[in-house]
Amino acid sequence: MTTEAYQKEAERLRSRMAAQARHLLNDEEEAEDIVQDALLRLWQMHDRLQMPLDGMAIVLVRNLAIDQLRRRRVTVDIGDYAIETSPADHERIERMMAIVDTLPDLPQTILRLRHMEGMEMKDIAQLTGMSEVAVRKALSRARMAVRQKYQTQSKGRL
Repeated sequence: MTTEAYQKEAERLRSRMAAQARHLLNDEEEAEDIVQDALLRLWQMHDRLQMPLDGMAIVLVRNLAIDQLRRRRVTVDIGDYAIETSPADHERIERMMAIVDTLPDLPQTILRLRHMEGMEMKDIAQLTGMSEVAVRKALSRARMAVRQKYQTQSKGRL
């Protein structure tokens, strides 16, 4: 594809690409950034592209927007909200945390990183030097150990 043909095609597709990005992201600035990134990527391979670019451009925008959504961390400031918990909830949480504290260091760390820090499996694997599969197995075993100890304690209280 020639430079001129790419420029015409990019002008023709820009509004559709922007609409797709806005639809997915609900943010005008992020949508514009995604369109710019998509156009840059298309430009970098323009000499190998064939017309029409509609399908490729829309799929590229969609994938970039989805990647952007995945990178977003949803955070909510709970300072203005009241969260009601019962004394029984506090007791259960304290019992659960006491059980987590009894786990060996590695399973305890993996459990805390995943559930309390919200880290992704690949990040935990990188941090611990383990494979993702090994992290998943260790996390599963830690959860089972906590569940078994919790259930054993609960039966003893009856």
